[in-house]
Amino acid sequence: MQLIDIGVNLTNSSFDDKHQAVLDRAYAAGVSQLVLTGTSVEGSEQALELCQQRDESAQRLFCTAGIHPHSASDWNADSERRLRELLNARRVRAVGECGLDFNRDFSPRPQQEKVLEAHLALAVELQLPVFLHERDAEQRLLDILRDYRDRLPAAVVHCFTGEQRALFSYLDLDLHIGITGWICDERRGTHLHPLVREIPRGRLMLESDAPYLLPRTLRPKPKKGRNEPAYLPEVLREVALHRAESLEDLAQHTTACARAFFGLPVPD
Repeated sequence: MQLIDIGVNLTNSSFDDKHQAVLDRAYAAGVSQLVLTGTSVEGSEQALELCQQRDESAQRLFCTAGIHPHSASDWNADSERRLRELLNARRVRAVGECGLDFNRDFSPRPQQEKVLEAHLALAVELQLPVFLHERDAEQRLLDILRDYRDRLPAAVVHCFTGEQRALFSYLDLDLHIGITGWICDERRGTHLHPLVREIPRGRLMLESDAPYLLPRTLRPKPKKGRNEPAYLPEVLREVALHRAESLEDLAQHTTACARAFFGLPVPD
């Protein structure tokens, strides 16, 4: 089986000086390709640099470039120029992480919306898919996306944790859905168990969101409690259980979906 992890925060400081070891464990676990998440201009530049440094074959590591809604207040005149340069790099395969977070409101909501629209305009111009973040902002995200959706090649709601209404609304807008180890959390993720059955084949992708969201069903539990892409098979196992699919079938169609979404090559 081959898996693609569509969301890895490899630039996170908890991975400093451990990048190659983390990647080696991922490859050994069957995670054949990874998409590193860019959450700021600087972080996106670092993600691109990691792709170039750690994958000379240009077949295993790719990244996104964008500004997370938490950092929307950092957007300035220089941000769009630098972001555009990043998005023209061959390893950068999607615009984002961008979106709306009305849960923590680390940036003012009007500023979050402005920066999201700037990202969507770039995605339309460059014909790149979009890697979306949403927390407690489902309706506003839908309202904004509707004005752009027909001109966007594709978009994925990464780390989906919402309820049925949100899922069906996203699917109605022809969005893809990313599922993480949240589904393995008996405290807050059990509502996803019946919902993952409703995601059509060809619209579902898997992600670790490492170092966050360590699957709580993982045994034995890692001593440090830090998630890694190598643990993505645990997300596969949990999703397969609730979709009544074999591990092999789920791995095949989610990997094919991710490869098509991000335009990834088939690795040797």
